[in-house]
Amino acid sequence: MSTNNPTTTPRPSATFDDYTLSEIRRAAATGIYDIRGGGAKRKVPHFDDLLFLGASMSRYPLEGYRETCNTNVVLGSRFAKKPIELKIPITIAGMSFGSLSGPAKEALGRGATLAGTSTTTGDGGMTEEERGHSELLVYQYLPSRYGMNPRDLRRADAIEVVVGQGAKPGGGGMLLGQKISDRVAEMRTLPKGIDQRSACRHPDWTGPDDLEIKIHELREITDWQKPIYVKIGGARPYYDTALAVKAGADVVVLDGMQGGTAATQEVFIEHVGQPTLACIRPAVQALQDLGMHREVQLVISGGIRNGADVAKALALGADAVSIGSAALVAIGDNDPRWEEDYQKLGTTAGAYDDWHEGQDPAGISTQDPDLMKRVDPVAAGRRLANYLKVMTLETQTIARACGKNHVHNLEPEDLCALTIESAAMAGVPLAGTDWIPGKKTF
Repeated sequence: MSTNNPTTTPRPSATFDDYTLSEIRRAAATGIYDIRGGGAKRKVPHFDDLLFLGASMSRYPLEGYRETCNTNVVLGSRFAKKPIELKIPITIAGMSFGSLSGPAKEALGRGATLAGTSTTTGDGGMTEEERGHSELLVYQYLPSRYGMNPRDLRRADAIEVVVGQGAKPGGGGMLLGQKISDRVAEMRTLPKGIDQRSACRHPDWTGPDDLEIKIHELREITDWQKPIYVKIGGARPYYDTALAVKAGADVVVLDGMQGGTAATQEVFIEHVGQPTLACIRPAVQALQDLGMHREVQLVISGGIRNGADVAKALALGADAVSIGSAALVAIGDNDPRWEEDYQKLGTTAGAYDDWHEGQDPAGISTQDPDLMKRVDPVAAGRRLANYLKVMTLETQTIARACGKNHVHNLEPEDLCALTIESAAMAGVPLAGTDWIPGKKTF
């Protein structure tokens, strides 16, 4: 006589999921925290949680084939004698030579120039490939001071003082020894092949008063020609933006937690900072409270992927956006054609973020001479320019649908939110209502 023995389906823990369990085992086996590149992988409220309210009866759209929608933007018009004039509101974020290969930096410069925008040096100094192929180049002035010299400050078209970064506000990065080649070592004044950790704060100031002094020094070195940007991580955007403005910044660059990095502790990437969406409105409010909105430009970065993201950032009050990870994909990073090589590294093309190990099959984040040959900077630059063109066209398409003849005319009133969280963060109504969570009503 048989009996029925019903079984219960095994139920994995939501708290101790497979990845968490693997991390516990890895930490127990090695005694070392995990280091990786890229940005946060956890799901947080983002631009996908916002929608545009296109024109219908109460709004008048523009015809794309006969009515213009302008995309130009000027950055640094507050104090600089020579502000940056861009054709599109999308710039290339700072990514260092050392983290990236020389051909990759050249490709970024070529693509940005073809699209009529700027690129940015990153930690480690200015390369001739990048300067030679970038019509507009922003020079990052970082806590490490690696590669910094007055000559290159003067050769740049703008200077970006990096106080914080979205993937690691309050923390520094790393560059492992296998990526410190003879050239990287010379540019950074470091011993070849030795692990290097970047500083988390500037050595010669402890607060915004010192930052004001430093900005004045940079203006004197460059004869007040170059715009001075201040880059902050998404930590306390209202106060950090206000302090940057009071210190004399021409432009504030605000980087949310979806922003990438070459290498830092994963616990930092996933658990420090705020989502990009949560940072924009407080920063805009700070500028408005100081009477500086549009006079001091706001550039948003961290997880920008397409023209819809660009349009939403502009509608929330930004003047421009900056892309890093997406630009690397455009020039060939994480390309599935190298999947077999990614598999040999124990990963897959779409998930490769061990950029610090210097074994990138695509030749982007490496100093290996053979791997670097896989990057054709001319072709890669064209791909980046194509990508930037599409992003711009998508932004224009949305702006026209909202009846705007310039992308800067997009505004919060053009948006609604799909979730309570995104509505509260962006300061726009929940879809189907006129309710903005957290906003006082009388």
